[in-house]
Amino acid sequence: MKTGIRSRRPRRAVVSLVTGGAMLLGGTLASAPAHAAAAPPLKKVASPSIAAKGGFVMETEFGRTTYSKSADTKRPTGSTTKIMTAKVVLSQSNLNLDAKVTIAQDYRNYIVNKGASTANLVVGDKVTVRQLLYGLMLPSGCDAAYALADKFGTGTTRSARVKSFIGKMNSTAKSLGMTNTHFDSFDGISNGSNYSTPRDLTKLARSAMNNTTFRTVVKTKSYTAKTVTKSGSTRTMGTWKNTNPLLSSYSGATGVKTGSGQVAGYCLVFAATRNGKTVIGTVLASTSSSQRTTDATRLLNHGFARIG
Repeated sequence: MKTGIRSRRPRRAVVSLVTGGAMLLGGTLASAPAHAAAAPPLKKVASPSIAAKGGFVMETEFGRTTYSKSADTKRPTGSTTKIMTAKVVLSQSNLNLDAKVTIAQDYRNYIVNKGASTANLVVGDKVTVRQLLYGLMLPSGCDAAYALADKFGTGTTRSARVKSFIGKMNSTAKSLGMTNTHFDSFDGISNGSNYSTPRDLTKLARSAMNNTTFRTVVKTKSYTAKTVTKSGSTRTMGTWKNTNPLLSSYSGATGVKTGSGQVAGYCLVFAATRNGKTVIGTVLASTSSSQRTTDATRLLNHGFARIG
């Protein structure tokens, strides 16, 4: 007798229905994540004429370029280098802005030997890291830059610590994609191979402006602080004035740093915010201090006109 074997139909696979950007999950319809809003097109606006040999501008929300002139040509940067000095300091882990640094004779000797811009720090004074950042970025004190490099470099000697700090500047530049930049000093007084480009410096400034302390410092027009002297008494330091004229002349200006030199010419890294939109840029090798301000003003106006 033949035994009948009942055949079984294969079970149908359960599938998730994906249609129109939605998925059937657990009996409910879940929407897929929405994409970020696309950047609106930039408006067509005639490019301004600038005297600077190089310039670059972007708006920060989407990172779009609004202006470019020899943006990737390597040039000396003068004291705009100090943006990176501040960036490295503010990137230190467990940074104590109120930690005190004793001003050494070497810092003063450096100013005299180089004929460098100074915050007029007094030997033996105990100055906080926060105060040194103001001395670095407002009057462009190379003595403040030296003190910070000595404080935050590593090594058993001052020269080793400074070398270490400059190494941190270059590694930070690499991490930011500043492919046409090299630092050989903590303040822009070059030993022959300190250079960057308008595009790279704008990248740096955009990153630095994400730090609250940095933003506060570079938009400050003047700053006065008290310091502890060598004898333990307290004295009021001179008032430091910001060398960036845009803070007084351009509505919405928020920074960032001037620079100059015989080879560098007149440089300015600048930023401004209007109606919730920020434009940031750089001019290198302009013809005078007043002209670099004019160049930056034209580029800011052009940038805001392009983004609407």
